[in-house]
Amino acid sequence: MTKVGFAGLGNMGGPMARNLVAAGHEVRVYDLVPELARAVEGGVPVDSAAAAADGVDVFISMLPAGRHVAGLYLGDGKEGGVLERLSPEALVIDCSTIDPATARRVAAAAAEKGLDMLDAPVSGGTAGAENGTLTFIVGGPEPALKRARPLFEAMGANVFHAGGNGAGQIAKVCNNMLLAVQMAGTAEALSLGVDNGLDPAVLSEIIKRSSGGNWALNVYNPWPGVMEGVPAGRGYEGGFLVDLMTKDLGLAMEAAEQSRSSVPMGSLAKNLYRVHEQVNAAGRLDFSSIQWLYRPEMAAKRES
Repeated sequence: MTKVGFAGLGNMGGPMARNLVAAGHEVRVYDLVPELARAVEGGVPVDSAAAAADGVDVFISMLPAGRHVAGLYLGDGKEGGVLERLSPEALVIDCSTIDPATARRVAAAAAEKGLDMLDAPVSGGTAGAENGTLTFIVGGPEPALKRARPLFEAMGANVFHAGGNGAGQIAKVCNNMLLAVQMAGTAEALSLGVDNGLDPAVLSEIIKRSSGGNWALNVYNPWPGVMEGVPAGRGYEGGFLVDLMTKDLGLAMEAAEQSRSSVPMGSLAKNLYRVHEQVNAAGRLDFSSIQWLYRPEMAAKRES
């Protein structure tokens, strides 16, 4: 049994913490929203991130953005971060999707205190978090990954070592940029078919078994009523928020600027999601709601 501190218990972090509990680990859980900590059955709710860090073997975070990760670990200038509270033997794992520069800066600060740190953003969405089938994309030293692997395997099905600190974040933003492009293209293709008299369910099956098949279509269909158990079937509630996809696309654009890479499709996807967010007030909806950008009548039904 490993003593784990876990901070950040939203749509992804909550299920991940529950899977650690189910695997037999002792998990101290903390979130700014106390109800989220109490919802982790079998976890030990605490009232601060510092309390979650005290005496644990491993500390894990799942937070919205780089500024939150930096604040958690490094402090805010008035109060020290949790790196000050962790024992020298503790392993630090940040599963947030953030900019690589912040990931490297926090890992360097951890190393100065003798702590190993991994950046380990995840892929697989809320369903993967619930079912324990996430993919962990890891940056950091190999010995630290070896220590962390049993915990990753309790929360996920795949673990990839992308390279040194920050490499996990680079790989993740590449993945999410492609996912955004796929989802926007899938929504566009389905809308074109319906405009020309096709049943979206029939068209989906045709494309799934043809050269246009992709993850967005195969397991996360954006057209309402075509696939069970996906956000499109529940008004696009839950899932991976448009706000978060827009943030990740921004990270991809920052990475492209730093490396002078050409990413025209990623840039277009970012603009499409930004327009969708603004026109349809869609920031808190799942990213598959981009379907509304091509079918305004769907958004109108929500307002009526």
